[in-house]
Amino acid sequence: MNENPEVGAWLDQLDHPLTDVIRAVRRVILEADERITETIKWKSPTFMYEGNLASIDPKAKKHVSLMFHRGAEIPGEHPLLEGDGKVARYIRFPDAGSVDQKRDGLTAIVRAWCDSRD
Repeated sequence: MNENPEVGAWLDQLDHPLTDVIRAVRRVILEADERITETIKWKSPTFMYEGNLASIDPKAKKHVSLMFHRGAEIPGEHPLLEGDGKVARYIRFPDAGSVDQKRDGLTAIVRAWCDSRD
């Protein structure tokens, strides 16, 4: 798992009602594929492989919002991805249980992105 200490420090200082859910989403993404890296970009955790994959929006307080920057380009069928715009897609996690429920789908999305970039 490619944990970046900068992201860990950012999370340690985060004052957010769903910090545990953010940490759980982060863990699923990083465990999904060893090619994924992370950094703090746009004042939020951002996950990358051959371009920006997704960022967590820390401004959302009622759920964890994971924005896939180019989600419309991720190959395959991914029912978890919400949105119908030309580029971005989202997944929302209201609680830790939702992370467990969506783990397999999120893992498939991350792998599909990485595989499409090779």
